Amino acid sequence: MSAYQNKTIWITGASSGIGEALALEFSRAGGNIILSGRRVDALTRVADSLPNDALVLPFEVTDYASLEKIVEQAWEYKGRVDVLINNAGVSQRSLAIETDPQVYADLINIDLIAPIWLTQLQLAKMASAGGAHIVAISSVAGRIGAPLRTAYSAAKHGLIGYMDALRSEVSLLHNIQVTNVLPGSVATAVSSNALTSDGSKRGRSDAQIDGGDSPADCAVAILEAVSANVPELIYAKGSELDLAKLRQTDPLKLFELTAEFGKTVAEKYE
Repeated sequence: MSAYQNKTIWITGASSGIGEALALEFSRAGGNIILSGRRVDALTRVADSLPNDALVLPFEVTDYASLEKIVEQAWEYKGRVDVLINNAGVSQRSLAIETDPQVYADLINIDLIAPIWLTQLQLAKMASAGGAHIVAISSVAGRIGAPLRTAYSAAKHGLIGYMDALRSEVSLLHNIQVTNVLPGSVATAVSSNALTSDGSKRGRSDAQIDGGDSPADCAVAILEAVSANVPELIYAKGSELDLAKLRQTDPLKLFELTAEFGKTVAEKYE
């Protein structure tokens, strides 16, 4: 029997990138997939590509007035949610000194408050069902302060903090496990969809992202981490992995390196 046979996996941000790749991997493992995002056509395309049963459940993550109803629909699909993957989000590419404060409010709302809200609405249900697994797709930028990503780093740092604190409360008492995932550069549309200083989409990618790991490889690593109940997966390599590790081993060195790198980036950014 497949590892996730008869299990229900709910993935937000499932219409492309890491979310789409996760849907395929968990479906191949036997899971019934709930696909959420804003674009019904893209979600339907993903659903049609999966080898197992899937429900298209579109919603806007910051439409908090509708979330309780959305959660009820998700739980009615197969009677429970075994794995919740908070993957929906947006990145940033702008210098703090030039960025409108509203960009911070919008990005933190999408990347931090929305996954917290969606998670909170299900905790009691998960506890009553005997347990579940919550996955938060954060970022290496949730461990280090990355230039051009002040709002994004703030949100992703906060998401890790919430999930770590949540794990301390529910892992042993309610069998609700938590895995934080910190990807480095993965070849998705994250850079082209990133918010700029005025809140508009950047509209172009960059070489570091385009040369990143494949979403498929990232999804395989995430599935393996969830299956092994790994509390934190840093999915990165090279300097990104080294910097993420420095946050614990030598933070002063990290701050020195990021200051130098940030100065270079800021001087060249346009």
